[in-house]
Amino acid sequence: MIRFFLVALLASPIAATLIGVNASAAERPNILFIFTDDHCQQALSAYDDSRIATPNMDRIANEGMRFDRCYCTNGICGPSRAVIQTGKYSHVNGFIINTDRFNGDQPTFPKMLKASGYQTAIVGKWHLGSTPQGYDYYDVLKGQGPYYNPPMITADANGEPVTRRHTGYTTEILTAKTLDWLQNQRDADKPFMMMYQHKAPHRNWMPAPKYLNWLDDKTIAEPETLFDEYQGRTRSAARQTMSIKYDLNDNDLKLSGHSTMNAEQIAVWDKAYGPKNEAYLKARPNMTEKEIIQWKYQRYVKDYLRCVKSVDDGIGEVLDYLDEAGLADNTIVIYSSDQGWYLGEHGWFDKRWMYEESLKAPLLVRWPGVVKPESVSKAIVSNLDFAETFLDIAGVSVPEDMQGESFVPILKGNTPADWRKYFYYHYYENPGPHNVARHYGVTDGTHKLVRYYALQGEEIDDWELFDLDSDPNELVNAYGSTDHIEIQKTLETELERLRVLYEVPEDVIVKRKRSPQKPNAKKKPQPAAAGK
Repeated sequence: MIRFFLVALLASPIAATLIGVNASAAERPNILFIFTDDHCQQALSAYDDSRIATPNMDRIANEGMRFDRCYCTNGICGPSRAVIQTGKYSHVNGFIINTDRFNGDQPTFPKMLKASGYQTAIVGKWHLGSTPQGYDYYDVLKGQGPYYNPPMITADANGEPVTRRHTGYTTEILTAKTLDWLQNQRDADKPFMMMYQHKAPHRNWMPAPKYLNWLDDKTIAEPETLFDEYQGRTRSAARQTMSIKYDLNDNDLKLSGHSTMNAEQIAVWDKAYGPKNEAYLKARPNMTEKEIIQWKYQRYVKDYLRCVKSVDDGIGEVLDYLDEAGLADNTIVIYSSDQGWYLGEHGWFDKRWMYEESLKAPLLVRWPGVVKPESVSKAIVSNLDFAETFLDIAGVSVPEDMQGESFVPILKGNTPADWRKYFYYHYYENPGPHNVARHYGVTDGTHKLVRYYALQGEEIDDWELFDLDSDPNELVNAYGSTDHIEIQKTLETELERLRVLYEVPEDVIVKRKRSPQKPNAKKKPQPAAAGK
């Protein structure tokens, strides 16, 4: 393959004939990439049906493949999206934390697909700061985007970015825009790659009008670790500010605020939440601390699930259109999210950690005639692999400097013998929202080694080792345990190997002092944290 010529040729008018297109246009499948924000496996019934039914997401799994070990490289929104665009870790693509700005001039898979003859489009959440490049059409949320009446950025008649306001519920607006492009704007003579990307179910979990009272008559089961006190782990777990107990604010809990709603929307909202809030505020003076936490958990998790429900509805509309238009048989549908999320596990909301709930993202792939229906893969895949997979699907050669691997062979039922056995994770955003320490680590899917190296500007050197078979809730730090000495040595070796392989630089931190590992302390009340 002529992979090393690819980057230089992207700007050339003859690029499509030279970049290693290995299939005719008629044979090349369409790619529909459906992406959500902060959607965990625990809230998708193809993985876990104890909280919600997601029949349309499940349809993708039932007609395709479910991946049980899809790991993110850096568990926050912007960095995950940059990894997908480039097929490179954060320290290589330059987007490390959410306040960074993505350099859109670098090679990305949409540019390569477009150069090879695909029509490319993106609708929904972008969250990379810069204007999207490599897309024939873009209509993206401005910044994080609200749940109601979103401003969105698209190109005007001269190709310049312009912001336009919309009225309605964001999830439904994004679905309508995706359908409009598929029905009315795409070139039927070209294969397409559409990125249909939701804001939901990101904080602060504002449901659609039709779901404001859905689940009111249900009690969602509490996770085993809702009242975790963080004993037996490093100081980092206890010092976060993402607990349901302390850190959900009144806006999160729908006790105040209406965000960007208009008067009509506010009236519907207050009719639904007003009586529920009044009942809680009246009872709260006589509630125990545990009862208050339980109420917060129910309010939070139900609103989260309500947001997921609207996403699932929209996915159903799009899948139905593919069927009606005769496109389903030649369209690969991929569903995923930027990382996982905590639905009360360890007493938390949010993500960031290398613990399982946020490390793992859902990944479902339907490829008619290729992927065996109802198949399940335990192979370790990642958002690092998405760009390479999309290019491989399209018959476009993958650049050598991309750091992931195409999982097309896995989709075809043939996991390569040399497929990765170990995965590297790295989180950088501290100081920052929720005070999650900077850390990196390695996992083989059954054991995990994590090093925490910076917390609030202080250099630390804290380690955790978890045996996921015997301790699936990750409550017992086995680092230094004689029972785990051999696996610890193996993981330490693999961690160093992967840091060298991916050319991970030494991280720059503000050094106050080097402190020894300290025992856990019980968490004290903290002010509420907002944002990502």
